[in-house]
Amino acid sequence: MPSFDVVSDFDAHEAANGVDQANREVNTRFDFKGTGSKFELDGQVIQLTSQSDFQLKQMLDILHQKLTKRGIDIGCLDAQEPEFSVNEARQKIIMRKGIESDLARKLVKLIKASKLKVQTAIQGDKLRISGKKRDDLQAAIALLKDADVDLPLQYENFRD
Repeated sequence: MPSFDVVSDFDAHEAANGVDQANREVNTRFDFKGTGSKFELDGQVIQLTSQSDFQLKQMLDILHQKLTKRGIDIGCLDAQEPEFSVNEARQKIIMRKGIESDLARKLVKLIKASKLKVQTAIQGDKLRISGKKRDDLQAAIALLKDADVDLPLQYENFRD
């Protein structure tokens, strides 16, 4: 029986390279000289540090640009609220990986409501969709692409 997996993932190595490139650009830009602005990557959390809210917004734009060039969908980024102290501003950006259970249940309901002849199963942080016909699976992919989901979805592990 043909099947495929729906996942939400990114290449961690490319993300680290994008953060390094963003750091290099911030270190060489004139408007960031002497501000102590930097990016720090710790697992799946990117910490932005600068002097003002305006500079944080500029740094976020730089980060988006560098990650997009590296092939990482910026939809997986979850920007937290900036924190301000006397002379420093910080912001955490969480890189989301995997499909959360609430979103997985929403996707399963969406597929069942479409009356496609496929079966869906939640397997950890991914969704397995199987059906008798390849056309049904392709219709499920088209349905998920049109769905309003705040995470980038990838379709992999297609088995015939």
